[in-house]
Amino acid sequence: MQNCAIELKNIRKTFGPVVANDGINLQINRGEILCLLGENGSGKTTLMNMLSGIYQPDSGSIYANGEEVFIRSPHDAYKYGIGMIHQHYHLVDVFTAAQNIILGLDEKMDIAAVNDKVKDICDRYGFQVDPRKKVYDMSVSQKQTVEIVKVLYRGAEILILDEPTAVLTPQETDKLFAVLRNMRADGKAIVLITHKLAEVLSVSDKVAILRKGKYIATVNTKETSQQELTDMMVGHSVTLNIDRPKYDKPADKLIIEGLTVTDREGIKRLDNVSFTAKTGEILGVAGIAGSGQRELLESITGLYPITSGSIKFVNDKSENIELVGKTPMQIRQVGVGMGFVPEDRLGMGLVGSMGMTNNMMLRSWRKGKGVFFNKKEPENLANKVWKDLEVVTPSTEFPVRRMSGGNIQKVLVGREIASRPPVLLTAYAVRGLDINTSYAIYNLLTEQKMNGSAVMYVGEELDVLLELCDRILVLCAGQVSGIVDARKTTKEEIGLLMTTVGGSKEAN
Repeated sequence: MQNCAIELKNIRKTFGPVVANDGINLQINRGEILCLLGENGSGKTTLMNMLSGIYQPDSGSIYANGEEVFIRSPHDAYKYGIGMIHQHYHLVDVFTAAQNIILGLDEKMDIAAVNDKVKDICDRYGFQVDPRKKVYDMSVSQKQTVEIVKVLYRGAEILILDEPTAVLTPQETDKLFAVLRNMRADGKAIVLITHKLAEVLSVSDKVAILRKGKYIATVNTKETSQQELTDMMVGHSVTLNIDRPKYDKPADKLIIEGLTVTDREGIKRLDNVSFTAKTGEILGVAGIAGSGQRELLESITGLYPITSGSIKFVNDKSENIELVGKTPMQIRQVGVGMGFVPEDRLGMGLVGSMGMTNNMMLRSWRKGKGVFFNKKEPENLANKVWKDLEVVTPSTEFPVRRMSGGNIQKVLVGREIASRPPVLLTAYAVRGLDINTSYAIYNLLTEQKMNGSAVMYVGEELDVLLELCDRILVLCAGQVSGIVDARKTTKEEIGLLMTTVGGSKEAN
């Protein structure tokens, strides 16, 4: 117990009828990196949110340095040396790194002294960030660094990182892990929430597994494997293979030429983008966050205004239908079928106050006559998605906004895939999903491909892009830096293309 920084005893947390944590016991030690694993809805983030002061447990005890503590706010958490770095950064773009780091602190600060202290922290652990640099000039990894330094500046000895590598290149991930190892050597206790098992095995000392709100076990990383961890998470044996069959007769389905889009501030989000998406193919789209992935998919579906260029859809009669200038409604009316899984789940994909059945009905409401709708088909689809993707919800009428992020994702992806569109566009289709559900989604996408759909898969996990996709389109700063054969390329090559503006590498 000498190295124990935090101990949780019999922690229970409920949200109405849903039990998020059920009698959890967990120990977090100094000088260790602990990975927290579990399926969606297993209670990982809820548990860590209680440590960081966002939630309070219904029952059970939290001990810091051997003494029982009551953490009622993030301020209390800092008092006990606990800092959490969330997936979505809380930074002010027009402030410098140093200004963001001291934002919210009561005492008056000499900015020169703050800059010096920030630089000392960076030098100590191997961070690379200029305290005088404005946030709007930073890369995603630099913004993440600011968030980590922010909690260290406030004296955090226990750091909790929620999916920290989700938006990083392989090279940036390696740098982050080097920093985490330096912090571990300095005696920090680090908790990592991640779904990437290869990363778990490479950086952690121990792995704690939760399943359906219950604590299963803590194992030494050196003594386990991906298969064993997955089986413990799910409760039964799972196959960890992505099948990538070849489609016999691929044909052009979407032809993009010279696509350029500009945002309201006059900044080019896409610059002369050209490529072709084929039937019977999964075309992966890789790039650092903010490289134009979102704008690309929204442009194709008519949701983003296009400055110049052409988007042609090839119909069953081999006719090219120009989509530029058409609204999403007009695109549907000319017979262009598309399934779109957007990045913003509740903002663009689902109605949060509705249950699964009514959200399924959004896809088919135009088939109704007058005010009368056939609810049987959406209800059957809702039950199928609930069962097949194991959505954690009390019923298909339960409001989706009250579900966990991963379960919201399952509802949206299941609905779009079930519509069997000729073109299926997905933005981070498995973001935040547990490994079991992720593999179910990969199989569903492959089924759509083999049914003759043209599938575009915007992803952030390069291992998956390499295993799942047929070709990979790489974007950097809104430009195509390469189109490569997924069967013949490497993570390192894609990582390099992700940071290279322009380029001409293409696989036929």
